[in-house]
Amino acid sequence: MKKTTFFILLFTAYSVIAQDKFFTNTGTINFEASVPFFEEVKAVNRQVAIVLEPKTSTLICTVIVRDFRFKLDMMQEHFNENYMQSRRYPKAIFKGKIEKFDLKDINETEKEYQIKGKLVLRGKSKDVLVSALIKKVDGGIQIISDFPISVSDFNIQIPNEIAAKISKTANTELIGVVKTNDSMYLTLK
Repeated sequence: MKKTTFFILLFTAYSVIAQDKFFTNTGTINFEASVPFFEEVKAVNRQVAIVLEPKTSTLICTVIVRDFRFKLDMMQEHFNENYMQSRRYPKAIFKGKIEKFDLKDINETEKEYQIKGKLVLRGKSKDVLVSALIKKVDGGIQIISDFPISVSDFNIQIPNEIAAKISKTANTELIGVVKTNDSMYLTLK
């Protein structure tokens, strides 16, 4: 009887704690480093993990670098092997605090927030300030944010012969709908 009571209390405590976080592992990052008159340098990753902790106003995004998909296989290979060195640095992580965030203020009207945090990419860490549009949608909270990434900030070496064909700033857009554990559970059932 004591074991049963213990497990019920443990499960209840876990459920309460789990509801304090919203998450998804199907967020999207669109990446573009194109320049006019040259081949489009564009990729998408639809397996981005996003966690929102409302009590601490923390947003965490994790992406597996090898999961970016380009329309040309050769571009994808160069991206992973030469520029991002994804075997050596398999993940990119952003962790930040959403300024003036309160879950009670989130509704169907999109609001702009500033997120101050650290972006870790290729083993380098950089303080960044990005804006995000956040609103309530069916089944969760939608987050859309732009992350301009300067290749020089993360020591990404682009050979001189193709440097004019690739932008020195990669425009990245994060899109995701984060949900509570309960709604994730209901979706999986």
